[in-house]
Amino acid sequence: MRYRDSFARSAECVRLALPLMAKQDAAMHPISFSVWYEHVAGMNAALSAQLDRVLSTGPTLTDDATCELYRKYIANMDEQSAQQVAAGFQRVLSEISESATQAGKQASRFGSALEEWSDLLATHPGQDLQTGATGILDDTRKMQSAITALNERLDSSQVEIERLQAEIVRAREDALSDGLTGLANRRRFDTALVSCLAEIADQPSGPSLLMADIDHFKKINDSYGHLFGDKVIRSIAQILKDNVRGNDLAARYGGEEFVILLPDTPLTGAHAVAEKIRNTVAGCRILRTGSNEAIAAISISIGVAHYCVSESPTDFVNRADAALYTSKAQGRNRVTVATAM
Repeated sequence: MRYRDSFARSAECVRLALPLMAKQDAAMHPISFSVWYEHVAGMNAALSAQLDRVLSTGPTLTDDATCELYRKYIANMDEQSAQQVAAGFQRVLSEISESATQAGKQASRFGSALEEWSDLLATHPGQDLQTGATGILDDTRKMQSAITALNERLDSSQVEIERLQAEIVRAREDALSDGLTGLANRRRFDTALVSCLAEIADQPSGPSLLMADIDHFKKINDSYGHLFGDKVIRSIAQILKDNVRGNDLAARYGGEEFVILLPDTPLTGAHAVAEKIRNTVAGCRILRTGSNEAIAAISISIGVAHYCVSESPTDFVNRADAALYTSKAQGRNRVTVATAM
């Protein structure tokens, strides 16, 4: 559990957080509350440091800025911690393995020296000394054997740690993927969009964005069932995958709505991509589960927007979304280009 404060302690944090939240331009929603609660509770040093830096450049936090702080310093905290732990284990094991190797080499040199001493003593009187040296030599050989076994165990442990790291990476990817379609999920899209806009902040050009929605999807579900509705979603997701390249990102935005981020595509190119996707969907025939009946009349409406300089991520998405709903209002199965700000 992330929050373990007592009732009294949490009440005190709420008392301290609410006045700070009230001074901001962000709505007082759970995301905003989480940011300020963790700050006043002193439980997230990285978040508090970033808050201090952000507030030093301006008097208040916007909703977008608050959500970005949440995504970066709270939502991703668990996966970051898991990666750090795995990396730490690997580092420690690597260091121990190196130390054991060096110890083995030293023991080997020590053993060689003792063997030479034993040979020398064999040619001179002093049986007791020779017997003692032979015992030490035997112990040294045992130590070498034990260190060899330790190295083998450490090598095996390192392989296991690497396997666990791979599982962590897969788990992280799963956390950023939509389970039904395999596309990126809303969380991954939001993060990618913020990163994309940060990279082009000082450039005159920018990315394009496609917002798409399956037409009459409720009717499809009502007429053919939710399993067929899921099949339609998966089929359209595959069409989106087939039409993205390079740094493009296709994501399931929610329900029957999709989004495609095109970081390096101008408006004309984005419009062409949208029309290609729309035509492909309109021409496809999806078979009903358990029968050979092909269902036609599946279509999507799309809104296209190109980034305007200094536009916030929320405004950028809203313009594409407004264009999408213009397509819906004008009869569906069409592409609409958003007007500039």
